Amino acid sequence: MHPLDNSIWKALTTRQAALAESFGEARRFVPAISRLGAILAPTDKGYESLAALLRVGEMVNLALEGPYQPRPGLTLAYTAPALQMVYTASGSALASGAALDAQIVELGAGDADDMVELTELTKPGPFAKRTHELGTYLGIKEDGKLIAMAGERLKLPGFTEVSAVCTHPDHIGKGYARILMGEVMRRICDRQETPFLHVRQSNERAIALYEKLGFEKRVLLQHAVLRREG
Repeated sequence: MHPLDNSIWKALTTRQAALAESFGEARRFVPAISRLGAILAPTDKGYESLAALLRVGEMVNLALEGPYQPRPGLTLAYTAPALQMVYTASGSALASGAALDAQIVELGAGDADDMVELTELTKPGPFAKRTHELGTYLGIKEDGKLIAMAGERLKLPGFTEVSAVCTHPDHIGKGYARILMGEVMRRICDRQETPFLHVRQSNERAIALYEKLGFEKRVLLQHAVLRREG
């Protein structure tokens, strides 16, 4: 197996186990932190464990190796193909990204409402009020308003995921995503870890940026949002 196979499961059972809720062969982050979850394997037992872990009406986001097959108690609310990409270039090439004139600030609990507002507007993926607790999040502000951000989400041995890369529509094209990603990636590489990320297969603009930054496509996954039925 590749170290990034079933990456959410590995994060929830290793470096981020303290942030997990579990039942049998299913794991998920504390809902206030993230809606991401995983099962050990796509078996009857795995999905039965997942259904038991969720409350009626709750949803969970999975990254599956193949299309979701219907299971009792769980309804597919959304699905889309997503690429997993891994950084394969030299981390030393990232230092120049932070040298540009943009003001980079570290984001925290006091910025949570602004972070949720920006992600709800730009839709980079699920983001909750406590998602910032998963790792370092960096942002760029203008007149006190958060206009771009990027940060860390999944953490597993040797790897950290770059996530929540987004820019307010009024500020697209200024290079903020590249600047912030470069700084997040530099910090990951300084820890002797490898950056990776997930992106919707249809997001060609983002994929082109990630390839310029040194990421390569590794595998195509199925992003699936499941809802627990009564």
